[in-house]
Amino acid sequence: MTDFNALSRDERALYNPGFTGLAVVRAVQGHQTEFGTPCPVAIATLAAVMALQPMVRTALPRSTASGLHRWVQEHRAVRASMALNATAIADVVRPGLLMALQSSTLACDAEGHLHVPNKAMKKAITGGSADVIAVQKAALLLGRWLPSAGSTSTVMTLLGVRP
Repeated sequence: MTDFNALSRDERALYNPGFTGLAVVRAVQGHQTEFGTPCPVAIATLAAVMALQPMVRTALPRSTASGLHRWVQEHRAVRASMALNATAIADVVRPGLLMALQSSTLACDAEGHLHVPNKAMKKAITGGSADVIAVQKAALLLGRWLPSAGSTSTVMTLLGVRP
């Protein structure tokens, strides 16, 4: 597990639990919008991890019409980046997920799937900087897009990560 105090000042600002929780909530919100069902925890976490990486974020397609398999083949650096960074970033995303659950911005059903309760989060994406907005938009897109490639294990295998 990554020690939060060992991170640089910029990393602590980017990876604070409030912001990483917001990325998870946007991923769950995207999943709910696209599929109308609660989101698996693994997909919400994976989407937030991807959205927090600038290299991955800038390579994302503009819509969910692109196939994940072909996109990963066309952007091989994404798979390498995920294999290298996913574990460390997931360590800073988990406290954000817990914070969102504790603040009732997210709720968990009996099957362990996440959903955003009514009126818990505005749908409009706002933020103090372009990066804050870009991370939220990327998480929302990934929450809509990742499950379209198949099961959670298929998605994780395509991206070269494990739960």
